[in-house]
This record gives sequence, C-alpha cells and structure tokens, in this order.
Amino acid sequence: MVYCVTVFGNLLIIVLVSYSGNLHTPMYLFLTQLSLSDIILATDILPNILHAVVVKDNVISFMDCIVQFYFFDVSETTDCLLLTVMCYDRYLAICQPLHYAYIVNHRFCLRMIVMTWMLSAFVVLIHTLTITRLNFCGPNQIDHFFCDLDPILELSCSDITVVEIEVTILSALLVVIPFFIIIISYVYIIFTILQIPSITGRQKAFSTCSSHLVVVSMYYGTLLCVYLVPNRNQSWKAKGQSLNIKKFLSLLYTVGTPLMNPVIYSLRNSHIIKAFGTFKRRFLHMIQI
Repeated sequence: MVYCVTVFGNLLIIVLVSYSGNLHTPMYLFLTQLSLSDIILATDILPNILHAVVVKDNVISFMDCIVQFYFFDVSETTDCLLLTVMCYDRYLAICQPLHYAYIVNHRFCLRMIVMTWMLSAFVVLIHTLTITRLNFCGPNQIDHFFCDLDPILELSCSDITVVEIEVTILSALLVVIPFFIIIISYVYIIFTILQIPSITGRQKAFSTCSSHLVVVSMYYGTLLCVYLVPNRNQSWKAKGQSLNIKKFLSLLYTVGTPLMNPVIYSLRNSHIIKAFGTFKRRFLHMIQI
C-alpha cells in the first residue's frame, strides 16, 4: 500500500503540473523532478523489501546489490541538489523579486535539471565503480534492508580507504555544501519576510516556501542523523544499537520521505489543490461521455 500510494502520489504531481497551465512555473517544474526522483527511490527499495517479506527470499546477487546502491545514491544526491535549486528559486522570488523573471527563465530551469541529473549519475558512478573493484571474501550477509554504503563496505576484505575518501569528498560537495547553501538562503529569506510591513504579506511570502522548508527539514534531518551516528570503534552492543537506529532512520528517508512529499506539497498548496479539482472534474466528464 505504501509503495502504491508513493508512486501514485508522485505521478499525480507530475501529471497535474504537466496538465495545468497555471503550474508551468520553475518551482513546480523542479517539483516534478523531485517527484520523479522519489519514484525511482521507492521503486529501487520497496519491491525488494516486498519480495523478501512475501517470498521469504532474502538473497540478492552482488551485481543487483551494486545496482540497487547506485540508483539509491543517485536518487538521494539528486534530491539534495534539487532541494538546493528549489531553495535558490525561493530566495530569488522573495529576496530579489525584480531579478527573478530575468534569472529564472525556461532555459535556466532546463539547465539546472539536466545538470542535476547528469552530475548525480556521474559522481555516484565514480565511487560505485571503485566499490566493484574491492574484494569480498568474508561474510556475505548484509544486516540492513537494502544495499547501503556502510553495510557493503563492512563485507569487504580490501582496504576501503580510497572509497571512504571519495565518498567524503563527494558528500561534502553534493550534500554538505548544498545543505549550508539552503540554511544561508533561508536566513536571508526569513530576514526579508520579517521586513515586510503587513502580516498578510508576511504570511503570503512564507507560504510560498513553507512546504519546501518542511521537506528539507524532514529529509536532511534523517539523512544527517543516519550518517552522523558513529559506526566504528564501538562496543558490540553499542554498535548493534546504533545500527538499529540507522535502520529506522533509513526507513524514514527511503520510504517515508517519498511518501510524504506529495502530501506536504499538495495539502499546503492551493494551486495544486485547485489543479487537482479541475483535473478530476474533466476526467469524470470524459468518463461519462
């Protein structure tokens, strides 16, 4: 049910934005790409979980594991970059409204979307290929519900220093730096909103970025908790507890976030609600005809 609702909800966002002319704006165009990324993430993770639960078959080949990790990492990296671009869009719209239409045009949006997907696919491919060159001669059981980085590296009997350095550098460039860009942008956004004299104007300005702020908080909050929880140099009991915490938090951003994104953007957005109502009426009218 969660998988079906996730795919349906994100597909509905894509269809509504494509269908409604009122939603042909940069923010909603970036939102369709975020929905596409969430569909890829959910499809990469959930069917394997369903297969393991229903068929009682927990075996996955090494190549399938690497492919799952690749698409998971591409989706996560794409989400980080898209959330940053969406934040920049809101920053320009609120803090520099006179320059917004000139800077954020159709060409700019297409460039950002193409660059985001290509950069994510290429960068993740680098350390994924490095992982495939490692030797795996020890245990072959992953204590996780999908093929994440740390569970894969724990099975390797090779020196993983190169992989860890690559991941650290690339994570700093594509996850940490975008996160700080988002924080700085929202500091400027909040400061600008507080300078608006009328309460109605402040509420209207904040409503344009509130959904994005909720998604960013939920996504980065769980993501940072997972990868900031220490993994090595722990006792066996402490390591087991931190691993269980990581599993739970990983479930939030691999299953919960793709499920909640369409809900958050739909319930808090009058334009999407209105577009859905129009789409539903026309769809029912076509069925009656």
